[in-house]
Amino acid sequence: MDIGDCYRLLGLRSGASFADIKASYRRLVQQYHPDLNPDDEKCKEKFIALTEAYKLLQTVVPPEEIAIKSHSSSPSSPSSPSSVFEDSSTQVASQPSVSTTTVMPHPPTVEDIEHRLKWKTYEQLQRFLQEKRFPQAIALVEALAARLPADIEVKQWQAISYQIWGRALIAQKQLPKARIYLKKAIKTDPHNKALFNEVQRDFERLGIKF
Repeated sequence: MDIGDCYRLLGLRSGASFADIKASYRRLVQQYHPDLNPDDEKCKEKFIALTEAYKLLQTVVPPEEIAIKSHSSSPSSPSSPSSVFEDSSTQVASQPSVSTTTVMPHPPTVEDIEHRLKWKTYEQLQRFLQEKRFPQAIALVEALAARLPADIEVKQWQAISYQIWGRALIAQKQLPKARIYLKKAIKTDPHNKALFNEVQRDFERLGIKF
């Protein structure tokens, strides 16, 4: 697998940023995880291929935060002789005095609370999907999406949950209901090309009008 194949597998253009690579990988492995598709060998193979592609791209595309940190810690421009050779008394005097005031920790912000809620809910969502408790999973992710309507990741989780539930309904021969949830998956995350293609294949395989 070459670098171009890795980008294509993750649904990205060559040269995509590390943030885009990571986001695409996280979205796709949620979709193809073997725990959520226990009887689907193709999903397992896709999951392995995605992981290999992500690991390979990690070796050639440095995370932005590392690049920024390296840049900020690089040596500054040479100082003038007077600043380089200042005597020790000046250096000591320039150091800030140690404050003895006790600093109380800041209370958590609304953003902190929302962030913790989001990921606690995600963990519960994963458990519901793995246990095939699909109605509970749908109710949970819809409640989270209503609370965080602008969160792109939550929209992705919601769309994938709809797709997984739709496939489960297909297995149960509840085709009209399955069609509703598969369409909801597309409507919830309309820019997810990989999801769109998967849902389209679900319809074609079963002879259901898309």
